[in-house]
Amino acid sequence: MDQETTSTKSTGSPDNPVSRSGDPRSRNGMKLMNTGDERVYDQAQSDQLLALYEGTLGSIKEGEIVKGRIVAIAESSVSIDIGFKSEGLLPLSEFSSPDELKIGDEVEVFLESVENKDGQLVLSRKRADFMRIWERVNKSYQSGEVLQGKCVRRIKGGIVVDLLGIDAFLPGSQIDVRPVRDFDAFIGKMMDFRVVKINHASENVVVSHKILVEEELSGQRKAILEKLEKGQILEGAVKAITDFGVFVDLGGVDGLVHITDLSWGRINHPSEIVKLDQTINIVVLDFDTEKRRISLGYKQLQPHPWENIELKYPVGTKVSGKVVSLADYGAFVEIEKGIEGLIHISEMSWTQHVKHPSQIVSMGQIVDAVILSLDKENKKLSLGIKQLEPDPWLSLTQKYPVGSRHKGVVRNLTNFGVFVELEQGVDGLVHISDLSWTKKVRHPGEIVKKGDELEVIILNVDVDGRRISLGHKQIEENPWDKFRDTYKVNTEVEGKIVRIIEKGVIVELSLGVDGFVPASQLAPTQVRNIAEKFKVGDKLPLLVMEFDKDSKKIVLSALEFLKGKETKIVENYAESHKIPVNTLGDSATISGQTPTGDTSIPTEN
Repeated sequence: MDQETTSTKSTGSPDNPVSRSGDPRSRNGMKLMNTGDERVYDQAQSDQLLALYEGTLGSIKEGEIVKGRIVAIAESSVSIDIGFKSEGLLPLSEFSSPDELKIGDEVEVFLESVENKDGQLVLSRKRADFMRIWERVNKSYQSGEVLQGKCVRRIKGGIVVDLLGIDAFLPGSQIDVRPVRDFDAFIGKMMDFRVVKINHASENVVVSHKILVEEELSGQRKAILEKLEKGQILEGAVKAITDFGVFVDLGGVDGLVHITDLSWGRINHPSEIVKLDQTINIVVLDFDTEKRRISLGYKQLQPHPWENIELKYPVGTKVSGKVVSLADYGAFVEIEKGIEGLIHISEMSWTQHVKHPSQIVSMGQIVDAVILSLDKENKKLSLGIKQLEPDPWLSLTQKYPVGSRHKGVVRNLTNFGVFVELEQGVDGLVHISDLSWTKKVRHPGEIVKKGDELEVIILNVDVDGRRISLGHKQIEENPWDKFRDTYKVNTEVEGKIVRIIEKGVIVELSLGVDGFVPASQLAPTQVRNIAEKFKVGDKLPLLVMEFDKDSKKIVLSALEFLKGKETKIVENYAESHKIPVNTLGDSATISGQTPTGDTSIPTEN
């Protein structure tokens, strides 16, 4: 049988012991021999020795902290014996005080792996330190123990804290009970913390300082709530500013000052009155102990601006203020904080027809006004702008006497007439019936256009109603006196069709006056569609049947004109308007009798 040597302490594997003084040698695993001692072991003895050796290794598991002893110290590494088959190497940099290390020192290390790809033991001093700290942090999380840490750097959403040597996250909302706006002010500070969350999978720790502050303030909060009374004046610090109000820290409990309780005057945002962290005095308006809601007032500690207002702003006083709001009916003007007055649109101009206050004033504009009335009980103040100047209507009757002629500019057209501006702010109305003596005007646009210069006569000035009535046709004399001689009954005339209506046609006569030809006087038989047989621009031979100066009406007839006329004239008329000649030739049709039926001139447009 082959014999091989072995040392009494081997560092090889159990299946292949390794001598520290030479290479292992075996054959068939049956006998081992040390050539120096010339001792031979049989299989039973070999198994016994292996069992004794393995017993010295102890129970070692990966992922645990184990104790080891320093057996060698090199320039950049330390050799650690943990009682395993081999020794492990650690970098000196993993020790906080490498200069103090000595051979034989006992140290704790973390066993990451009993054998890496190179067959070496993998140890970590840093991981061992972390695990000890992690255990401490976990215990503090379970027990609520307070730990000290140092704020080391700012990150998104909070601060990184050095907690016993590991990084923990301090959210911005957990720094203090008051909102923190400058995280950098805490960097480098040592603070007390409580662990509020642990993520074991990612080994993340979340801490809070706010929870400790709240515990300290809980006693103060209870004392404040017990002593709270309506009307009580307190001192507090502005904790937060929102669009709807201000939260004030009363020393452990918060109260709200609504935006309407910050100032007697109108404000757009609470920041116009107070600033963050400002110390202010407030009064308790109401509170709910169960819901821990406290309503506070700030303006209530200031004098009410409406006290003695009648002495400060008597009726007739001229004031100056800022336009703070516009409504369809007027503008609200703040003459001082808490005192606003209304300028109604009717009090903005003596002459202009104001439809919306924006025509006269704008938001934020500083305007002068006169106090018209004061209702202290209901806190209503009426103001006027136009009262700053004399009422021009009182002198308009002198400037624009009835019958005087003037030129103005057409500013607006309506169905009932034309508005003409005589001067800036002074308008008058020309009614549609006062546009022409001779034309049947359906809409003012037939006579004038917007922007045209128009000559007018003053017909009436109503000072109380602020109205001026104007006339355009009155520039010329009434021609109907002359028309009476020109257009006597039974006078033969020629008319040009200018408009076709349902009841007949409107024709223009030689002097420019309009006349009316009923449909029954165009043809002896009923004409169902006048526009098919008569066209605008056609000239008709006519006979005056009726003249009414007062109603300004001239009624004409084509049939009466054709009575007794030569056959050629009758045929020409019939041919021009596609009327059967035999009907026109009927003596009964053109017998010379006055036409019957409605001969009034229609007034529809």
